[in-house]
Amino acid sequence: MSSDHAPVTAGPAASARQGIDPRGPRFGAAITATLLLLVVVLAVAGVTPAAFWLLVAITLLFAWGAIAGIRRHPFGLLFAKLVRPRLAPPAELEDPRPPTFAQGVGFAVAFAGVILALLGVSAAVPIAAAIAFLAAFLNAVFGFCLGCQIYLLLARARILPGT
Repeated sequence: MSSDHAPVTAGPAASARQGIDPRGPRFGAAITATLLLLVVVLAVAGVTPAAFWLLVAITLLFAWGAIAGIRRHPFGLLFAKLVRPRLAPPAELEDPRPPTFAQGVGFAVAFAGVILALLGVSAAVPIAAAIAFLAAFLNAVFGFCLGCQIYLLLARARILPGT
């Protein structure tokens, strides 16, 4: 497990919530990073409508993860049904709140790109996609979840519920 997520430990608080396999969010981040890179490539190649609508779809996926939770995200469900049964059990589970919060951060970045594009800022789509790509890439490749780090900082500052 990477150090940027809070492990789910034994005890009453842990039994109240189930932990998630930390490989699930990384799997989802890999798919998301690939889609976001495609948005950037399409935008740079001048295929603006396709880049815009793909960013809209990714924004909706981020919203789904932020609202329904990381376990109910389509990529999380795909991981649970097709990938996890083929893997050994994880060494430990992690708290789902930081990666769910990270979906909200991704939503905010992607949504800003969509809104700015609708307002006529042509560079908004590739810039928002590039920023979100960087975060998804860091999670997918290195296990460093930027949104999770933000969650943990806010939890330490007692702005969000702690882990």
